[in-house]
Amino acid sequence: MAWMEQSWAQLVGLFGSQAWILMVCGILLVTLLIDVVQRSVLRRLHYHLLKAHKVWIDSFVDAARAPFSFFIWLNGSFLALTTVILQFQLFVDSLAWIQSLKSTVLTLSFGWFVIRLVQRLELHLKEYARETERLDQVTVEAFAKIIKLVAFVVTILFFLNAFGVSLTGLLAFGGVGGIAVGFAAKDLLGNLFGGLMLYMDKPFTVGDWIRSPDKEIEGTVEHIGWRMTTVRTFDKRPLYIPNGIFSNIAIENPSRMTNRRIKETIGIRYADVHKMHAITTAVKEMLRAHPEIDVNQTMIVNFNQFGPSSLDFFIYTFTKTTEWIRFHEIKEDVLLKVAEIIEAEGAEIAFPTRTLHLFNETEQQSLSPNAK
Repeated sequence: MAWMEQSWAQLVGLFGSQAWILMVCGILLVTLLIDVVQRSVLRRLHYHLLKAHKVWIDSFVDAARAPFSFFIWLNGSFLALTTVILQFQLFVDSLAWIQSLKSTVLTLSFGWFVIRLVQRLELHLKEYARETERLDQVTVEAFAKIIKLVAFVVTILFFLNAFGVSLTGLLAFGGVGGIAVGFAAKDLLGNLFGGLMLYMDKPFTVGDWIRSPDKEIEGTVEHIGWRMTTVRTFDKRPLYIPNGIFSNIAIENPSRMTNRRIKETIGIRYADVHKMHAITTAVKEMLRAHPEIDVNQTMIVNFNQFGPSSLDFFIYTFTKTTEWIRFHEIKEDVLLKVAEIIEAEGAEIAFPTRTLHLFNETEQQSLSPNAK
């Protein structure tokens, strides 16, 4: 330690009246060394935790890297700036302002750290949500947005308080101003609260197919924001819907259906009326034996009505799959099997026909009211 004191004394003597330059350079050099050391330590720890697959602990380490560096450099810069001001006695009145700003450095750094930490935890929680049904990505995103918003607001309030702004007066002004803003921006607030309700009630999530019987809305949900939701229609056009609309319309979510329904009416000729019972029985047996038909759901195969040109029976059953393409493949297979059953019973599928009766002259005279 003695050699350091001696070296410092020699440097001060060398600079003489310009020793303040040495002070400023020394402060910045120490700041640089501290920053380099902390960056090296946190970087090594970050890589070590990633290799060990400890992503949750690594989120704290990785989130602290930039805010910690910001905290070190801002404090070092303020100390160097204070040294220069005291040396030249210029802008001395600004020292109080600098001290106030310096006292908020920790608050700003911590707020930045919280926002970065939430972003990293959000990514890991979304990956976890893809692997489990106990958590969904929309809920994770909603909580992340709320925490980041709270961290931002609290940081700003502490920042203003450091410069003499009364938090009590600010909150009171915010209450009065909030009423005025509420009237002026009721649609915007309605959309914000609508977005909050979507996150809480979760009538749909990103990736769901939704449609509304009240509005011309149908497509796949791409993004749920605070103000609007983006839906990609089936012709690939983006549809931007203000969240407030969802509070006033009914929303259907076909993505959450448990089964898909097959509901078809098939007609046979009137000449095959005596074969109807055998056909409906065979169709019902075929459906019960079909590996893709859910026999635990409602299944109806019955003669339904005397049509204008056919005897109609209907099929009402449900498939096990909800996938759109696979459903149509199963439906095609079922209908082809029904056609085979009708053919095997010696009947035919009816098509629209008309019967035209022609009367000869003798029949017309017999039916005439003047005939004797």
